[in-house]
Amino acid sequence: MPCHPSFAYLLLSSYFMSSTTMPAAAPSATPALRFAVMGAGAVGCYFGALLARAGHAVTLIGRPAHVLAVRDNGLRLRTAEMDVQVPLAASTEASAVHGADVVLFCVKSSDSEDAARQMRPHLAPGTLVLTLQNGVDNDERVRAVLDDSTPVAAAVVYVATAMGGAGHVVHHGRGELVIAPSPRSDAVARQLTAAGIPTQISDSVRGALWAKLVLNSAYNALSALSQQPYGPLVQVPGVTQVIADIVAECLAVAAADGVTIPGDVQAAVRGIASTMPGQYSSTAQDLARGKPTEIDHLNGYVVKRGAALGVPTPLNHALQVLVKLAEARGVSA
Repeated sequence: MPCHPSFAYLLLSSYFMSSTTMPAAAPSATPALRFAVMGAGAVGCYFGALLARAGHAVTLIGRPAHVLAVRDNGLRLRTAEMDVQVPLAASTEASAVHGADVVLFCVKSSDSEDAARQMRPHLAPGTLVLTLQNGVDNDERVRAVLDDSTPVAAAVVYVATAMGGAGHVVHHGRGELVIAPSPRSDAVARQLTAAGIPTQISDSVRGALWAKLVLNSAYNALSALSQQPYGPLVQVPGVTQVIADIVAECLAVAAADGVTIPGDVQAAVRGIASTMPGQYSSTAQDLARGKPTEIDHLNGYVVKRGAALGVPTPLNHALQVLVKLAEARGVSA
């Protein structure tokens, strides 16, 4: 199965960037920062490459094959405008966050607490940890593990990237961040923006993260269980009604949780299949490769919050269980 970029930015950015954010920080001439990317997959590698090209010290922390490739040849960054090798540091050890001013936290949601525990002894007081992940509660979970002197801010990511192989990241489009306020958010936003990563600060990050959660909950599990891309998936009789019912459960939980979701989520959900008909969900790709999925932090999170708030979520629960069964088999459904 081909590797596809994340789809969420394609529709979400058009609905939420203008309504949930304050003006972008202006470029700054302040000294360069030291960045560590914890969980250097496609998203972290893309942003890390741009920061390194802008003169910041960047260390990627990832899997051995990826780290070796970066150490030997630098990180290959391929976009529509360039194909370059970017020299930067790389490590397999969480201790490499030592000395960082900012950590771009990009591990899978299921690994958040473990990765935070690994980092904790090596973080200097005041280091800003930005969570660039799927799901809506990673910042809370990371904050609960780290020392009180370490600020943690959630980020909404609007970018399409994919790994082209070890040491090779491919950019397909966009590249903005919206981050929550913190004592260091303004200064970091200025540096990110100056590096070519338009960054805005918003009090409404939670609502935007929930909007992405609704989209992921609507499509990821169905694409995974059927091993179908979005276009053919919605052509099967009954699927669009099932998706509408999944979304209704998600929105009921969000409302009970006091979350205001910006934009027209229903329109965003309807547009996915026509905008990206050939795309498989990340959950489908994980199952096809025999990898653990993030289902517990997608549909599973809706189920968990629904149970806590007394909101029934039978469809989301069924999808969570079915994906877990497929995961346990180690093969796609």
